[in-house]
Amino acid sequence: MSKKDETSQEIENMDDIEIDESAENPFKVKNETEESEIIDENKIENISKEEYDKLNSQYIRLAADFDNYRKRQSQEREQLLKFGTEEALKKMIPVLDNFERAKKSLNDCEDLNKYKEAFELLQKQVNDELAKLGMEQIEAEGKEFDPNFHEAVMQTPTADSPEHTILVELQKGYKFKDKVLRPAMVNVAVAE
Repeated sequence: MSKKDETSQEIENMDDIEIDESAENPFKVKNETEESEIIDENKIENISKEEYDKLNSQYIRLAADFDNYRKRQSQEREQLLKFGTEEALKKMIPVLDNFERAKKSLNDCEDLNKYKEAFELLQKQVNDELAKLGMEQIEAEGKEFDPNFHEAVMQTPTADSPEHTILVELQKGYKFKDKVLRPAMVNVAVAE
C-alpha cells in the first residue's frame, strides 16, 4: 500500500481520531481497549457509588439505632431512680404512721420514761428501715481516723489515747453500700 493510500484510509476513519491539544501528539487514534477501559471505569464508579450508598444507608440506620438505644437507656435510668425512690418512700410510710400514733398517745401521757421509750422505738424503726435499704452508720468513736470515712474538725492533744484515734463523734456519718453519703465529723487525738 502506498503512502497516499494510507493517508486516504486514515482520512476515511476520521471518526477514530481524537484531538487532545494538551498532549505531545494531539491526534490520537482511539482503540477498543481504551473504550473498554472507559466502560470499566464507569462500571467501577457505578459500583463504588452503589457501595457508598449502601454503606451510607447502613451508617444512617446504625446512628439512628444508637440514638434510640441512648434514649432508651436514659429513660430506663430515670425509671430506676424514680422507682428506687418510690420503694424507699413506701418503706418509710409505716414509720410515719408510728410517729402519728406516738404523738397521739403521748398527748395524754405525763411520764417522761414513756416519751423516751416511744422515741427510742421510733428511732430504731427508722434505722432498721434505712439499713434494709442499704444505708449504714459509719463507726467512729474509738476507731482509728480514716479520711475516707471521717472528717476531722477538731484535734485534741492527749496521752490517754493513741495518736489518730477518734475521741468523740460530733456528727454521725453514713454510707450507702461502699459510697460515703456523709463522713462522720470527729475529734481526733494527737500527741502532746
